[in-house]
Amino acid sequence: MSDESGQERSGLATAPSTERSSAQEASTAAQPTEATSETPAKQERVSSAVRREQILAAASRVFGERGYVGATTDQVAREAGISQPYVVRMFGSKENLFVAVLEGALVKLLDAFNGALADARRKGETRDETMGRMGAAYADLIKDRGILLSLMQAFISGHEPVIGEHARAGFMKIYTLLRNEAGMDPDQIVDFLAHGMLFNVLIAMHMVDEHDSDDPCIPELLAHTFRTKLDIVVNTITGSDGSHSRATA
Repeated sequence: MSDESGQERSGLATAPSTERSSAQEASTAAQPTEATSETPAKQERVSSAVRREQILAAASRVFGERGYVGATTDQVAREAGISQPYVVRMFGSKENLFVAVLEGALVKLLDAFNGALADARRKGETRDETMGRMGAAYADLIKDRGILLSLMQAFISGHEPVIGEHARAGFMKIYTLLRNEAGMDPDQIVDFLAHGMLFNVLIAMHMVDEHDSDDPCIPELLAHTFRTKLDIVVNTITGSDGSHSRATA
């Protein structure tokens, strides 16, 4: 497979080598999966819609961990268990794939917030209780770690013309929802978003892996950041099943 570090930024991630015949290229690109000796027939019957979701889920994990520049369609294809030409045939370029991941993550985040707001209204909760419920909904998204990390990767890629435009528009959708639907004032929104960004940064740095550190400041920071969701976050990321002391509710 080719080195994509420079090619993919221009949307030419899989330009075929002049040494490969057109017949070989067409044959490879036409295969929706990498055939295996175990279940080749089953894989061939997977619909394009299902395959698309599999690719997006894999891309979310790869982009979340490696960022836009560091990730390649090769890595996404391996994560999804399919061929690289199929990934590019479906999305066209790495940039298009990243934007699709970003848009999907935004939809899931906004759906989570809207669901929390609906529950809060149904129960007649105060604004502070609503903010707490929305924060908990955000924390629950860690079950799909790629969502939050992909969003963060998009937000720090504002220098990329296309990605930056989508990231800014998505961020303002979040701000507008908090302002108009949740009824938060600007200062409350800033505090809410800042807390969420700290949440993402600690996950991205693998600080959660240090939850049992001998340095008392690390578990203290984690406890005050994740609060009642600390156990869920630690268990999801590290696979442990023990409980962890918290400094705050």
